[in-house]
Amino acid sequence: MCKIIIPLNGWAAGQRKFRFTAGSEFFQMFGNQEILDANVSVEVRVVKEGSQKVEADLHLSGSVTVQCDRCLESLVIPIEEAPEEAFKPGTVEVDWDLSQEVYDYICLAMPLQRVHPQGQCNPDTVRFLGQGERKNEEAGNENSPFAALKGLFEEK
Repeated sequence: MCKIIIPLNGWAAGQRKFRFTAGSEFFQMFGNQEILDANVSVEVRVVKEGSQKVEADLHLSGSVTVQCDRCLESLVIPIEEAPEEAFKPGTVEVDWDLSQEVYDYICLAMPLQRVHPQGQCNPDTVRFLGQGERKNEEAGNENSPFAALKGLFEEK
């Protein structure tokens, strides 16, 4: 299922529950290439008050898979959010497309820095990155444009 649409036509005031799944095809619909895989359950409790007001309580739970910023291996990020939405349809009842809101909430639930916990990154990549840091430190002292300023503030 790609879209998350709540049909508002044909039912009187009251409460209803809907279930959807946001998988990888859901994120592809938005052109998101960072999310490699996803399985997020979307539960929506809709309270309709006539044709003037509709409120929705969402519960998003599951996980998304992205690349680790450090080792570029797959990283599974758990998602657990419970946002609320309100909608005023006016006099004409329409279907309520929550796709954009669900997409935004899932993206906002992910951390800015996406890395494995300490010690869980690919050890070969971490070892390679560590060697690069040592080489940069050794070469950085000799080739730095600021090397001439070394010792400028040292007392003589």
